[in-house]
Amino acid sequence: MLHLRLIVPTDRSDEVVDLLERTVGCTHLAVLTGAARSPAGDVVLCDVAREAGDELIGALRGLGIDKSGSITVENMDLTLSEHADRAEEAAPGDGADAVLWEELTEATHEESTLSITYLAFLTVATMLAACGVMLDNAILIVGAMAVGPEFGPLAGICTALVQRAPRLALRSAWALIGGFAVAMVMTAGFAWLLDALGLFTREMVEADRPNTAFIWKPDWMSFVVAFLAGIAGTLSLTSAKSGALIGVAISVTTVPAAANAAVAFSYEDYSQMWGSAGQLLANLGGIVLAGTLTLLLQRGLWAAHRRRAAPKTEPADSV
Repeated sequence: MLHLRLIVPTDRSDEVVDLLERTVGCTHLAVLTGAARSPAGDVVLCDVAREAGDELIGALRGLGIDKSGSITVENMDLTLSEHADRAEEAAPGDGADAVLWEELTEATHEESTLSITYLAFLTVATMLAACGVMLDNAILIVGAMAVGPEFGPLAGICTALVQRAPRLALRSAWALIGGFAVAMVMTAGFAWLLDALGLFTREMVEADRPNTAFIWKPDWMSFVVAFLAGIAGTLSLTSAKSGALIGVAISVTTVPAAANAAVAFSYEDYSQMWGSAGQLLANLGGIVLAGTLTLLLQRGLWAAHRRRAAPKTEPADSV
């Protein structure tokens, strides 16, 4: 269930309440007349089944409530109410399959900002992966992949393509490209520093490294794995099962590929550098393609389901 808290101008309150009462899957409706002060108006509270949430939020935005008042949506972990149970049963579809497009757009917008924190996480993850590839240590590679925050901008690009939101696409692309550029430059400097300290050596770069050699030797399986990870990651975002993102993070080699490219560049091993760059591009492309197709399929299936569930009107009798 979703909990909606609305601030509605007093002269629009009856219109909004009527919309909520007509919405299948909406319950626990309460109106606090004149309770809001900034902006002034009535506070309207209700709970709605997740599968009915996206259409309701769209209707409220159509009434301009997001401009004249506010729309706040919260996920409810536990609701003990027979009214809520009946509302979920009445709403068409399954809540686990429903996509809240406004929530997805907002989440990817926040995760695709080129902030200091984002750069710090990506840089640390890339440096950690550099240690992993130089030591041929798979555990460090897995740890670096789990730390990397790059799935946020990738999800932002997918959402922007489906929603036709060019500003979100540019923001996400800038965070992705700028973030990796900064992280790789910092990691190249990190490699030079550790080389000066005697902790990294050219022999480590030129060694066989059986546990991590796949990072600079991309093949079609690299793309296949990234494609499958993109599907899983997108589903985890749209179904609010964020725990699955950890599995997605440690299944693709974006951060390790960037790290190996930076280290190879610092030692002028351009063959490894270009191989790692190919691995990075294969992973990024596979995730974006899979995520975009997954969102398009989800939107199409949900629209088809709602059309089937919509009540059919009987034709009027001819006179």
